[in-house]
Amino acid sequence: MAFTEADVQAQLKSLIDTNTGRDFVASKSIRKIEIAGADVTLEVVLGYPAKTQYEIIRKQIADHLRALPGIGRVTVNISHKIIAHAVQRGVKLMPAVKNIIAIASGKGGVGKSTTAVNLALALAAEGAQVGILDADIYGPSQPTMLGVSGRPESADGKTLEPLEAYGLQAMSIGFLIDTETPMVWRGPMVTQALEQLLRDTNWRELDYLIIDLPPGTGDIQLTLAQKVPVTGAVIVTTPQDIALLDARRGLKMFEKVGVPIVGIVENMAVHICSNCGHVEHIFGQGGGESMCRDYNVPFLGALPLDVKIREQADSGRPSVVADPDGKVAEIYRAIARKTAVFVAQQAADHSAKFPSISIVNT
Repeated sequence: MAFTEADVQAQLKSLIDTNTGRDFVASKSIRKIEIAGADVTLEVVLGYPAKTQYEIIRKQIADHLRALPGIGRVTVNISHKIIAHAVQRGVKLMPAVKNIIAIASGKGGVGKSTTAVNLALALAAEGAQVGILDADIYGPSQPTMLGVSGRPESADGKTLEPLEAYGLQAMSIGFLIDTETPMVWRGPMVTQALEQLLRDTNWRELDYLIIDLPPGTGDIQLTLAQKVPVTGAVIVTTPQDIALLDARRGLKMFEKVGVPIVGIVENMAVHICSNCGHVEHIFGQGGGESMCRDYNVPFLGALPLDVKIREQADSGRPSVVADPDGKVAEIYRAIARKTAVFVAQQAADHSAKFPSISIVNT
């Protein structure tokens, strides 16, 4: 029994991509269908990186198509293509950086920097080109977490080359000062320094730039949220009531400046005793999910209170690279995919399609 491309399309409309919650046709992931006799070859282009999911998606599509009467061999070729998405009104995108994702928290001590570095590494593990900017001028931690030291090079005396670790491009004020040097700068100086680190670094064709913001919701964070082209913000909190109060302030700050909230990550959600296996919610339970319901934003995931996460970050080998097959790395990769899917579903940036207008006296 012969079948047509329309039959293949119709069959795929009933198959939901578990990462996006949409079928592969509606998400425009099916780019090409070739039929040769009874054999079918598909080109599937995802709008988000999901390298670790390719085989799962390939099998899912092939098994679904085999329900078509008379179908023979099914070949599914999968790739991904990440595009630039729109940012705050009046803020221009940066050259060589498609999407900027801010990692923020209302208060310190909730694991924001650990989340930022593992999210960046997880996106890279899924096949994206990723950079990380340590925007915490007063307490830079990414050099330690990435196990990177040394000074950035400058070929022209004006711009800096990012350092590299585990496939990430990285920049931090920590690369430019001695470890024990305190930064006794006022707000305007800090804001200027951060803008210079961001714009004077020679980022090389990044799909995502992760910005590890300082904790809080003061003038520095607000100025950055207004001037830096941010595609979306991830809010990091713990289940503790006081942390959630500050996280809510951070969320409202981004809403005020028109930055979409990607979702909320809950750290230290549960502690499992390494000796007896007893489960205890030390900092409370369900606070992050409750906050998501209150503000109608996605819950990206919850991380346990695990000494290994801290030890691995402190040693310069964050969980995603220290134990890539472990449960914690799996959680971070799931958070990364949800983040990338959220970004992929935002409006595309079309600013480059509009010509610039210049007035010339003749």
